[in-house]
Amino acid sequence: MNVDDLFRAMVIDKDSRGDIHRQIRQCTLDDLPPGEVLIKVDFSSLNYKDALAVMGHPGIVRHYPHVPGIDAAGDVAASNNPNVPEGARVLVTGFGLGTEIWGGFAEYICVPAEWVMLVPSEMSTKESMSIGTAGLTAALCVEALLRNDVIPTNGEVLVSGATGGVGSIATAILAKLGYKVVALTRKTSSESYLEKIGVSKVINHEQLAKESERQLCKEEWAAAVDTLGGTMLASILKRIRYGGFVAACGMASGTEFATSVFPFILRGVNLLGIDSVRCPLPQRKALWDKLATEWKLSCVENITQTIRLDDVGSAVESLLAGERLGRTIVSLNYT
Repeated sequence: MNVDDLFRAMVIDKDSRGDIHRQIRQCTLDDLPPGEVLIKVDFSSLNYKDALAVMGHPGIVRHYPHVPGIDAAGDVAASNNPNVPEGARVLVTGFGLGTEIWGGFAEYICVPAEWVMLVPSEMSTKESMSIGTAGLTAALCVEALLRNDVIPTNGEVLVSGATGGVGSIATAILAKLGYKVVALTRKTSSESYLEKIGVSKVINHEQLAKESERQLCKEEWAAAVDTLGGTMLASILKRIRYGGFVAACGMASGTEFATSVFPFILRGVNLLGIDSVRCPLPQRKALWDKLATEWKLSCVENITQTIRLDDVGSAVESLLAGERLGRTIVSLNYT
């Protein structure tokens, strides 16, 4: 496979005054970290963590210059590991991509072989990035509920941040599996979008905030997938039915929350922590195989927008402003 000496990347840098700058610039393969597998990236995707990285958030970016992008999919350009042959269609999500090392907002990445997974045969490379880290996280949340015997007849399942990437895919998977999904969103104008992905009912954040001072509220949902954290997570816990489960995977509304022990010791509510960054490769493969087959979503095209690398900056601004819906694919081929 031919490997270009120069490639384009979105580079985040910090100047001597501490100001953050970003630009699309030409890089060389020597700029990449040493690794076993060199991948020609066709597609990446835009996640909340990427948006923070593009803005130079110190909790995400620790070294400059840096290339964000926690997802990447493409073809293996070179490899010294027989398990990842040259020419294979592969994807990388999480681990240290786009945080510890240069990420997928570039035409090439170089990574350890244990980070690399073959794209399922039933899925295109582009489709894999319509799923990406957001879809893997959503699948982990659904798997956690299933593992704890949460079934559709138990009652409604709440999904917070349901118009976002994780929320949209979690909603669509749950609806496909026969659950009645209640969407929690600030975007009251997005009901038609939410109906398309399988939502049964839409509620606004303000409805939860009304009783925020109470230690416990009326039991409403059998389970929840929470992508927001913060005060929303505390409010959700107060409304979960006896013995219910909350899969918590996000922090868009904050990293801290305050609640009493009452949901846990009076109603037996269970809080399940979900992490997709360090999820072991065998578990990833099993979930990606499901996402490519029995959990494959017919609505994925309706919740996905494709942009060029040059458009990432403006897309980040709209994402952080809460204006984007669903998933955003970043094409490195400008098509």
